[in-house]
Amino acid sequence: MDREALTALWERRWPGTEPVGHEIDSRARDVWVRFHSLPESKRYPDDEREYAIVLERHNTVLDELFAGAEVYVLTPRWTSRTSVPRMHRDARHWRTWLQSDDPEPEFRTYCHVFVERRQWRRGGLDRLLRRVADEREAGVIVTDTGMRRLYHPYDGGADVHLATPEERDRLKERHADWLSRHPDGW
Repeated sequence: MDREALTALWERRWPGTEPVGHEIDSRARDVWVRFHSLPESKRYPDDEREYAIVLERHNTVLDELFAGAEVYVLTPRWTSRTSVPRMHRDARHWRTWLQSDDPEPEFRTYCHVFVERRQWRRGGLDRLLRRVADEREAGVIVTDTGMRRLYHPYDGGADVHLATPEERDRLKERHADWLSRHPDGW
């Protein structure tokens, strides 16, 4: 993995934004859509039937975005130290920055982002998606290797940033039942 090339690509596609799902710049609203992962905008699954719905919705959209392609899976970790934490063996450290400064070192927060390149396969991220649904992971992004499309699952749904407004509109139409009823799409 060429960290500098990856950083240059990110900065070209998503300028002024850190590669963490909830940090994506709101200026991209013309290509953004939010889907809820459970009926009636329920936030957390209570049983295996509801986990199955969550995973089905995530995998359906991910298939539509990335079927047959390689993707990057970006996973952030926050610590109070500059030293890079350990991550599973396939993920490589990409970048670190000071997220929250404080005069007291133990209250500073550093964000460390790890990247894994893999072939997209339906169900291949189910363990990670389940951890996101349980609020045990946050800020995850799945993106194509050109970083044109971003998929940010969160506990309760997913924010999707597409290449064009037209692509966004087609995806919204296909999954209209999964959209928020809020006028701004939240």
